[in-house]
Amino acid sequence: MTDQLILGPYAGNPLQTPLGSILSREQALKQLIDLPKRPRNLKEVPRHIRVHYLMQLKDFHVPPLEEGRIFETIDLMIRSSYGYRDPRSPATFGDISGELRLRSYPGIPPHASAVDGPSGTGKTQCIRRILNLYCHHTYLHTHLPGFKDAHLQVTHLSIDVPPSGSAEDLARGLMREWQRVTGSTRFDLLLERDRFKNPLEQLNEWLQVAKAHFLGILHLDEVQNFFKIATLEQRRRRAGKDGTPELSVVEDRCLKWILDLINNAGIAVLVSGTSDGIGAFSKRLSTLERFATGGYHSLALFDRCDDPEYGNRFLGQLGRFQYTKEKIAVDDELAALILELSGGIQRIIVALWVSANRLALERPEDRLTKADFVLASQTYLGPLAPAIAAIRSKDPNRMRGYEDLVSQDTTVWSRFWSRVGQPLAS
Repeated sequence: MTDQLILGPYAGNPLQTPLGSILSREQALKQLIDLPKRPRNLKEVPRHIRVHYLMQLKDFHVPPLEEGRIFETIDLMIRSSYGYRDPRSPATFGDISGELRLRSYPGIPPHASAVDGPSGTGKTQCIRRILNLYCHHTYLHTHLPGFKDAHLQVTHLSIDVPPSGSAEDLARGLMREWQRVTGSTRFDLLLERDRFKNPLEQLNEWLQVAKAHFLGILHLDEVQNFFKIATLEQRRRRAGKDGTPELSVVEDRCLKWILDLINNAGIAVLVSGTSDGIGAFSKRLSTLERFATGGYHSLALFDRCDDPEYGNRFLGQLGRFQYTKEKIAVDDELAALILELSGGIQRIIVALWVSANRLALERPEDRLTKADFVLASQTYLGPLAPAIAAIRSKDPNRMRGYEDLVSQDTTVWSRFWSRVGQPLAS
């Protein structure tokens, strides 16, 4: 297997094997596309069966070109960080034992990157799909230099920053995800405790285990949870002042631990969240220059019909998945209507498309029309109307309330898919 891999300058380092061959940006984008199967002869498929094909669009994914750049950043960070932690080097085991820190060796940069964007632009899905491109999430080396027995390597770990933003809840989240991924019982006794006396000790204990198993990259999602972002009402009160949300850190030692992780652990760190959260994270830790070493990426909403990313790439693919016998032309007029009704939010565009098809399948005509999209926005997507109106207004003060209206209500999407997926009446 190893001889067949294309590893370029990393050839010979056993930690690179579980990642597979180095892919080009174009190869990665092709693999990241996720299009559901379509029935071969739609006219012969009963409507109640077509609804099931329709619901597969929940997994529809056409990556924007920026996703290819994010893949490249992640790949460079993981592979480069492993270059400095080659198990063939004695310095690597000095660091694992705690006797010698990697930073005592000159020329080792921090490997950090950030991805931001409004809720619904697909940050989390983008990153986790990219991480799934690697051949192995965990890899058991039967022989690894420096180890007598077989040794488990973990290539990546991804968690949501807990809503509390506290160091203890972060430590518990990291330990639970480690258990889920590896099957290890290493942290069982710690997790049985009601409280951690010193959460920083537990964070450092988790980190020592992660380094010993050569964790390639740690992804921290929803980093805005590290901060107390002003409520919608507080933001409204600030209208007429500077309109800037008040940001205060929840627990300072939590951020200090992450800064130490970025600077000294040798593990690549990827953070993602809203623009407010990433901005506060960068300013609080002065990490902007550290992110620049890995990459800073922003996923945006669609806001123009003539944007090729929207009309050609995204909607062009989505428009192929029509489940009525009479199709609608995916023209400029329909593109403009969808943009208006969705606010240009990718997740909402897919939800709107699914619910419009769903409504059309309930009518005797078996025909998809523009009226179905309007009705879908008023019914299935009705709870999201305030958020969409705020985005369309382009008013900064109203748009800051968008996170409060959508992303903080985690039940919105589960309720939507539950409603739109109900079986048709016989």
